[in-house]
Amino acid sequence: MPKFITATLGCKVNQCESESIAKSLVSSGWTHAGDETVAGLCIINTCTVTRRASMQSRQAIRQAIRSNPGAVIIVTGCYAQTEPDELRKIEGINRIIENKEKEKIFEIITNETAHSFSFSPGSGCPADSGGFVHAPAARSRSRTRAFLKIQDGCDAFCTYCIVPYARGRSRSISVESVIESINNLRKAGYREVVLSGIHLGKYGQDLSPETTLTALLELINDSCVIDRVRLSSIEPNELTPGIIKLAAESGKICRHFHVPLQSGDDGILKKMHRPYSREYFKDLIIRIKESIPDVAIGVDILAGFPGETDEAFRNTYSLIEELPVSYLHVFPFSPRKKTPAFGFPEQVPSNIIKARCTEMRKLGASKKADFYQKAAGTEVDILIEDKRDENSGMLKGISSNYLSVLIKGEDSIRNRIVKVHINKVSGSYATGQTEDGKK
Repeated sequence: MPKFITATLGCKVNQCESESIAKSLVSSGWTHAGDETVAGLCIINTCTVTRRASMQSRQAIRQAIRSNPGAVIIVTGCYAQTEPDELRKIEGINRIIENKEKEKIFEIITNETAHSFSFSPGSGCPADSGGFVHAPAARSRSRTRAFLKIQDGCDAFCTYCIVPYARGRSRSISVESVIESINNLRKAGYREVVLSGIHLGKYGQDLSPETTLTALLELINDSCVIDRVRLSSIEPNELTPGIIKLAAESGKICRHFHVPLQSGDDGILKKMHRPYSREYFKDLIIRIKESIPDVAIGVDILAGFPGETDEAFRNTYSLIEELPVSYLHVFPFSPRKKTPAFGFPEQVPSNIIKARCTEMRKLGASKKADFYQKAAGTEVDILIEDKRDENSGMLKGISSNYLSVLIKGEDSIRNRIVKVHINKVSGSYATGQTEDGKK
């Protein structure tokens, strides 16, 4: 049987799209190549959100070429969309495919043989939005959770971000398709679905009739059989009171929000073209915490944006320090060609950016430790994954509010939601026991 591999970098949306491509290949007789098997087809789904992501994408391409001599090498994703000329310099790539053509990869490889593949460099221009490219849900490492892409593209055009140029304008999957996909995933055995998108809070604004993410979540809560629905990253000004209320009351919408801040300084936020203020973000996080006391709140921080003085950085640090944040994702500013910030004056030296990232990550680690410590002695419902923890051999699961929990137990409770008493916290895991103290 013909063998293939996929290498995926970047966001959950990329993961969903790679899974969709893989499903199409498998259904037509292709098989995944094992770790020790040379593949005849390699598909690398790239990312370019930072310079590091672009570098890792190039490394993944070269690794695939070295490890699979003679294979057909297809490169797609956001790096392929925005920098095809850079990829043209890598000998061994057979085809570069733009984001809008991802779902045609299966069609392309069935119509062309390895000997007739043409080198197509892509346009290097902003992605044509077109319609929504539907991608079936992607599995996580555990078969208990699936990621469902419901939105693509972005209309925000933050001054530092290359994504709108790579993904095009915002567009959404239909409400009916979302409901059908979630119910089908539950029938297939999944207990939790993570709704994913590039600009998730814009869901539904391009549909006819127009709808909202809040309305979609209300419908899911009332009509879907899935046990849990979790949101991927959502912008502060799009996290509505209705969504917060649902998470507080429904039991189905997870008590976990990932909210990008980027900077806690109003001057920097304005230069970034972020549509909120420091005070707005502060009030939002406090309102969430008051409504959902055990909520998990993750925050993105972008350190070293042009013009970020020591005072501006301190404004960000002090804001996070005082807020009930559960964890941080910290990124260094990375100048991306085609974005306004690429040419902004007052670029921050790389050694200062690195130091600020280190300081913010230490604060994030402290926040995460505090969040876990407060969970000690509480009872939580965790979804048991289908694989045991590699180090301890214990079962592992995740709570609605994003706690990773290890317990002793039999395999029979895998892929079930069980109530657990947390009796110990260590590192990034909590340990506990079920009500009977044995499982």
